[in-house]
Amino acid sequence: MISVWFQEKNKAFSVVLFIELWERFGYYGMQSILVLFLIQHMKFNDHNANLLVGAFSAMTYAAPILGGWVGDKVTGNKRAMLIGSIILALGYLLLAFATSYTQAIYLAMAIISIGNGLFKPNAATMVRRIYENNNSQLDIAFTLYYMAVNVGSSISMLICSLLKDHYGWSSAFVACFFGLILGIGNYFLTQKRLWLYLPPKDKKPLHFGFNLGIIFGIGISVIVVSFVLKSPTITKWCVAAASLLVLFIWIGIYKHTSAAGRAGLRVMYILTLEGMLYFVFYQQMSTSLTLFAQRNVNPAFYIGSFHLFNWSPGQFQALNPIWIMVFSPLLAKIYSYFGQENKNLSIAIKFIIGFLFVTLAFFTWWITCWQTKTAQCSSWSMVWGYGFLSLGELLISGLGLAVIARYVPASMNGFMTGSYFMVSGIALYIGSQIANMATSGGSMLLDAKKTLNLYQNLFFNLFILAVLALIILIALLPFVKKWEKQHASCYLNNV
Repeated sequence: MISVWFQEKNKAFSVVLFIELWERFGYYGMQSILVLFLIQHMKFNDHNANLLVGAFSAMTYAAPILGGWVGDKVTGNKRAMLIGSIILALGYLLLAFATSYTQAIYLAMAIISIGNGLFKPNAATMVRRIYENNNSQLDIAFTLYYMAVNVGSSISMLICSLLKDHYGWSSAFVACFFGLILGIGNYFLTQKRLWLYLPPKDKKPLHFGFNLGIIFGIGISVIVVSFVLKSPTITKWCVAAASLLVLFIWIGIYKHTSAAGRAGLRVMYILTLEGMLYFVFYQQMSTSLTLFAQRNVNPAFYIGSFHLFNWSPGQFQALNPIWIMVFSPLLAKIYSYFGQENKNLSIAIKFIIGFLFVTLAFFTWWITCWQTKTAQCSSWSMVWGYGFLSLGELLISGLGLAVIARYVPASMNGFMTGSYFMVSGIALYIGSQIANMATSGGSMLLDAKKTLNLYQNLFFNLFILAVLALIILIALLPFVKKWEKQHASCYLNNV
């Protein structure tokens, strides 16, 4: 009987897992070539392209706050997940057929942001609903879920760059569209498996007028986001306003929390800000590192004098999910070993180790630029640099939501999760601003030695920033440990 129960849950989970895999296929395939598309095809300069990618990333990370609320309170999580996937597919299709119209590009990016906002939080909520009250199975499910994200993204980053090189930009965006169509098609064939785990709102039919209201709300949201994306000045004001809003709300929550509960909030605030800082470095993957690969990285992989293969600039981003799939099981074994020895590493320690690897990543890229005798750096420097940065991601970003779950009272978990995504989006925008330290006017015909110097200086500055962050984290560690003990004491006493 128990095995049948698990089989039903796993069948339901497979529905969400499959559509998640193809949704990530579409999103990361698009992201891998986006900055190159803006510069090479749409003739943006580096500065404007980086800022637009940063604004798009910020909107995409902020949208799940509203999308999660819509799924919980308005449509139901399953409906919101489906609506989000359909909107995403339409966004990729618009990108494919509007590659000569700048205004349409802004609109397509806004559609993708809103679609992601509806899909991402509600797909994760469906996984939690399926394995509710079974923490061990939930951990396994989210591990598989995270692996699906990386499988989908690595495949799409490799494929979309090849399609772009051989068949044009539109073919790559059409591939992203068809990825979503496969996921949506499987959903309609297998959606009955989810029935037992649906919230009440998903089981109630929506009236025609209500559907029109949803469509109207989505349309207004798309228009607002596209308007923000068009104006760098408005984007800056929105990011500044969001930063102040989160800060004031955090202060208000802290003031209204009992003295006993404040220790956990202090730990959460510090670790969340540390995680935010990581996303500044993470954003370089889709901005400066991709342009560096285009201009100053030899696309050929050699072992000695033996030529293995060539990679397109956008394909180097696939190293991130590939390394994550390599490191994830290794880290799981290390965590298990320390757990058996009763020597569990605290999240704060993991963050420090993570920033050490971030430091090594940008040291690798800086020293490679500095030592190269030509204007073309070895492709292997990208492999090792991405390896260090990806390991840092697992130790920092991979534990971001765990920080919320561990140190925040259940009554405010939803908002704090939303604020985590918000500050991550702010950090991505700041990361794009920093990437502009290596702006070169956008011409792909610039002297390669000049661009090499630009990226060398950028990577050195990012290396120094990572070193400073590491020093600050180590200095804060005694305070974090003290507050962790206070939080644990309050928890044990049911405060």
